[in-house]
Amino acid sequence: VQLQASGGGLVQAGGSLGPSCTASGIVFADYTVGWYRQAPGKQRELVAWITHGGDNSIYVDSAEGRFTTSRDNAENTVFLRMNSLKPEDTAVYYCNLGKILGNNNYLSFNYWGQGTQVTVSS
Repeated sequence: VQLQASGGGLVQAGGSLGPSCTASGIVFADYTVGWYRQAPGKQRELVAWITHGGDNSIYVDSAEGRFTTSRDNAENTVFLRMNSLKPEDTAVYYCNLGKILGNNNYLSFNYWGQGTQVTVSS
């Protein structure tokens, strides 16, 4: 299994970025995909997830209204559109494969991409 993330970069506060993550070696459509981020000195945190069919997605409070995740199962790719970026969004962003538990919580499997750096300057 490989997850290749790309599309990070450097942007000024208020700007936008759209990282993506492409999977190989799996039946991509079988998995819910989560987006995580890890800022320097902090723990990795879940930002958003999208169900295997793309019909439902959930965002943490800090991302709600600014981030949108989508997927193209034909291309084995998931996208994260980030608008109105803030300096506190600076982190390495990772995609992850997982599933949704009965209580609507995301359970991550041990499938991670290498991450893509997002830096937001003030």
